Amino acid sequence: MKSTRVSAALIGLLATVAFARGADYLVYVTNERSGDVSVIDGNTNAVTATVPAGKRPRGIHVSPDGRRVFVMLSGSPRMAPGVDENRAPADKSADGIGVIDAAARKLIDKWHAGSDPEQFAISKDGALAFIANEDDASMSVVDLTNGQTRGKVKVSEEPEGVGVNPANGDVYVTCEEKGEVFVISPDEQRVLEKIDVGARPRSVAFLPDGSRAFVACENGGYVAVIDAKTRKLLTKIQLAQGSLPMGTVISPDGKELYVTTGRGNAVAVIETTNNKVDAMIPVGGRAWGIALSPDGSTLYTANGASNDVSVVDVKARKELTRIKVGDGPWGVAIAPKL
Repeated sequence: MKSTRVSAALIGLLATVAFARGADYLVYVTNERSGDVSVIDGNTNAVTATVPAGKRPRGIHVSPDGRRVFVMLSGSPRMAPGVDENRAPADKSADGIGVIDAAARKLIDKWHAGSDPEQFAISKDGALAFIANEDDASMSVVDLTNGQTRGKVKVSEEPEGVGVNPANGDVYVTCEEKGEVFVISPDEQRVLEKIDVGARPRSVAFLPDGSRAFVACENGGYVAVIDAKTRKLLTKIQLAQGSLPMGTVISPDGKELYVTTGRGNAVAVIETTNNKVDAMIPVGGRAWGIALSPDGSTLYTANGASNDVSVVDVKARKELTRIKVGDGPWGVAIAPKL
């Protein structure tokens, strides 16, 4: 097992170096309603493949070597917040982690991932997935080498976003119903702290040094800033009126935070040195998932209402184009071409 993890880490390092040199990359987009994944060429902005994935693909990440794409699948119905889901029974057989072979562009496996998996994060060594089980108030742990479940940690209702602190590997899970963020030790699989942030927290991103976490809080229209060392709430960054903060991503140098605003139809740019909003960049309808090109120059947002992906020039603070994808784009991930 040790040699396997070292190899995985080495592959991840090589991929990072390749990214830094401006290598070609692919943009993967989950389409929640059409049940597939769009593959976009980062150089041409052309959709080069559409991969059937299963029901409600949402959260998405790529293995460090770029060879496998992991997608969260769910048979739970799409319902508005607060609506009784018993009105539309769930198909639990559809829940799982879809495993896509990136080279073959084909779904090759589906693993158990707990009940109604939504978002997830991958451990620092690339070996484990930490998965938010939305209707089970838990975070499940799955071995990405074989799909075996390695544990489960109880949190509060409607867990949504998951992030791994790059400094120490702590796992942060946002829980929508009570407005809480749970800090979890992945080794001990226990809760270290519960932080109240309020207002339906959706996602979490970290500075590269792991010193601070930024949590998008949808209902409050703000981003909560957490001191990762003391595990205390530092401040709240209020966004423009009408913003419903959703996805978050940090620039490679850690100086800027980018936040999608849902039906605010924009990306907020926040300077992390002073927690000030520097710009609001208009994008497509109901911008949700977000990802950043390896060199930090280009943003991609999944626009669930307009069924497209916005391509944004970060330096110019301008949307360059929109790429038509499937029905209900939700999540975005970027990986090197093989």
